[in-house]
This record gives sequence, C-alpha cells and structure tokens, in this order.
Amino acid sequence: MTERTAAVTRETAETAIEVTLDVDGDGDATVDTGIGFFDHMLESFATHGLFDLTVQCDGDLEIDDHHTVEDVAITLGEAFSEALGDKRGIRRFADRKVPLDEAVASVVVDVSGRPYFAFDGAFSQGEVGGMTSHMAQHFCRSLATNAGLTLHAGVDGENAHHEVEALFKGLARALDDATRIDERRTDVASTKGEL
Repeated sequence: MTERTAAVTRETAETAIEVTLDVDGDGDATVDTGIGFFDHMLESFATHGLFDLTVQCDGDLEIDDHHTVEDVAITLGEAFSEALGDKRGIRRFADRKVPLDEAVASVVVDVSGRPYFAFDGAFSQGEVGGMTSHMAQHFCRSLATNAGLTLHAGVDGENAHHEVEALFKGLARALDDATRIDERRTDVASTKGEL
C-alpha cells in the first residue's frame, strides 16, 4: 500500500503552522498550539483515529483562540486531502456515536470531495481550558471544508469538556473507519469513477 502521509505548512499574519499526518499510524501525537485543552483534543483525535500527528502552531493568542483553532483545522484538512490522494480503495462512509459520561457525540462522514457541514446541539459551557467551546464546532467545519468531507455532527450533554471531547473522539473514529482501505475495492467508491 502506498504511504498515506502529508506535511503541510500555513503562514499568515495570524498564525504559523506545521502539520504532519500519517493516516495509517499508531496514534502517536506531538502537539503544541499554545491552548492546553485544544492540544488535549488533538492528541485524543490522533489516539482514537490511530493517526500519527504533529502540530506546531504559533498563533495570535493575545487576541483569542479563533485563528489558532481555525487555522490548525484548515491545515489538518489540507493534510488529510493530500494524504488520501485520489481516495482509491477507501471505505468512504462511516458513522460513530461516542459517549463520555453524561455526554454523547454523533458523527457521520462521507469522504466525498464535496465539503458540507451540519451541526446539531449546543455546548453547556462557553469555554473549556482556554478554548471557546463553539470553536470545536468551527474546527469541524473548517476541517470538513479543507479535507473535502460531508460531515454531520452533534452533541448532547451537561458538561462542555465531555461534549467537546466526545466530539473529537467521534470524529477520529469516523474518519479512521471512512479512510480505511477495503481490500475488495480496486477503484474509488463512486459510480462517477472519482471522488
């Protein structure tokens, strides 16, 4: 099997980011975004998706967390797109429901090449560990847009830490499932012949 890896950089007046990704990894992560809770979420994403991931981000945190979270998602989405290439042989579709104590997140993904994002639910607190809770939803939107995913996600619970963490774990599990190679398939999973 061809290695499904990518190294992507992004530099703007707001952030400087380096991301490396191995879709077929062991779940190893080295992450430093300057936002402790976001680092924890990206490490959890790598662990539960079995993606090898490095993220180094120097962002304008003196303003707020928006540019850092958004731009990391953009860069990670580009890395997934690059690593998956023509998407030959992938399963394409997946759905996962992941609980964390009282919270549950649901994620349905199609690695379609057609970006779309829908979200159902709300976060119970406005901030977790220096990260605005709403930015978890925006992370998913930016990732979907730049990776070419159709992504439907939702959360329910009473604790934003649990809601956000369940969302990242569900996203990881769904992406792992959808990007796995189906040995029976020699082409792409589309009647069009391409994704």
